Amino acid sequence: MSLDVYLKGTQRTQREQGSGIFVRRNGATVEITRDEWDRLNPGMEPVTFVSDDTANYYSANITHNLGGMAEAAGIYKELWHPDEIGMTKASQLIDPLKRGLDRLIQAPETFKKLNPENGWGDYDGLVSFVEKYINACILNPEASVSVSR
Repeated sequence: MSLDVYLKGTQRTQREQGSGIFVRRNGATVEITRDEWDRLNPGMEPVTFVSDDTANYYSANITHNLGGMAEAAGIYKELWHPDEIGMTKASQLIDPLKRGLDRLIQAPETFKKLNPENGWGDYDGLVSFVEKYINACILNPEASVSVSR
């Protein structure tokens, strides 16, 4: 099980105006052009992704196994339940997530003790997730926040 976070709005982003053709490459999902698709797959028609009217500025996923670590860092509600604490815009998440990230970075050994025993998720993954989420919030302060858990 995992947590999915989303920053959404109504203004289209450059990425959404792309080809809509996504492939797996080197362990990542990347968008390629129609010309590149045709070169790689002559005579085959691609499946394309078509978005709805809501622009997805950012999305990310992290395992629920890191919920305890997020709680210890003081950012569980901001990540897993922003709606319950009135966090509806990305701008509202910036400062609390920065404070939580500071706590994580200032005491890595304390938090590494909370790494899940099953190996699904770890301290470094949570730090990276929070850093990227903060940056997305800074870039899209008016975006609506939503989660799926």
